[in-house]
Amino acid sequence: MGGERISAVKKAIGGRKSLIRGIWENRFIYLMLLPGLAFFGIFKYIPIYGIQLAFKKYSVNMGITGSPWVGWANFRLLFVDADFWQAVRNTLVIAYLQMLVFFPFPIILAILLNETRRKKFKRAAQTVYTFPHFLSWVIVSGMALNMLSSGGAINNLLAVLGWERVQFLTDKGIFRYLLVIMLTWKEAGWNCILYLAAITAIDPTLYEAATIDGANRWHRIRYVTWPGISMIVMVTLILRVGSIMDAGFEQIINIYNPTVYQVADIIDTYIFRITFQRTANFGLSTAVGLFKGMTNCVLLLSANWICVRMEGTGIV
Repeated sequence: MGGERISAVKKAIGGRKSLIRGIWENRFIYLMLLPGLAFFGIFKYIPIYGIQLAFKKYSVNMGITGSPWVGWANFRLLFVDADFWQAVRNTLVIAYLQMLVFFPFPIILAILLNETRRKKFKRAAQTVYTFPHFLSWVIVSGMALNMLSSGGAINNLLAVLGWERVQFLTDKGIFRYLLVIMLTWKEAGWNCILYLAAITAIDPTLYEAATIDGANRWHRIRYVTWPGISMIVMVTLILRVGSIMDAGFEQIINIYNPTVYQVADIIDTYIFRITFQRTANFGLSTAVGLFKGMTNCVLLLSANWICVRMEGTGIV
């Protein structure tokens, strides 16, 4: 027994030395990881401490620790607020439209670009499609306001042609679709880079073999390209479902107005309004954030479980 313990201790010490040696040999790689780790540590993990505000009546003088506990009072207040449930409904509807239109668009765009044989056109198209990603939502929203307002460029053109002006920014039936179109225009080109990279990793001999066997372009897409990127599509789909309660705060806060609150006020803008446009109640705001985070977590785990059961694989 004594010999086995000594052997186990020596093995553990040897393993620790090997780990330290490996870290030292790859020290520059670990140094490159530090900014990312610092970001997640500072902005993702340290703020978890503040979650307790959801169960407290926060007082600035007392601080987080000294503020009195109120149990589930903030959640009871939240769940009887009609504006909150309207924000939840709007978030889910807008997220559903994004899943229906925005999510598949980068996949289709990547496949189409991959099928383009003219390299110059392909590079030019990638540049054009990717550029909007680098514009902030403030700039994009300003462009939309100038083009789509009642006195904007598009309505002026309609008036010149003798047609009626369309209230794009105040029409409740149009506004949600406008949000999805703007998001697709801005982010589809950037998101398709991931799928283009996955397509690039596919063995070219598979396309050659398919061509020799008589496969046309559609067949190559269906039986070679799609199986090669399906795993990436599945992972991005799971992650998208896991962030379904994030329907685009930066976009909506810069372009919506009280006229369309009924169809465009999402959870994030609801938190903004009850925190900064009413008498501040940080306990209530934290309760909304906790509800949103837990809902996203449940959706993520559920989507991953379904994919594992259906396809045999997921993100974990």
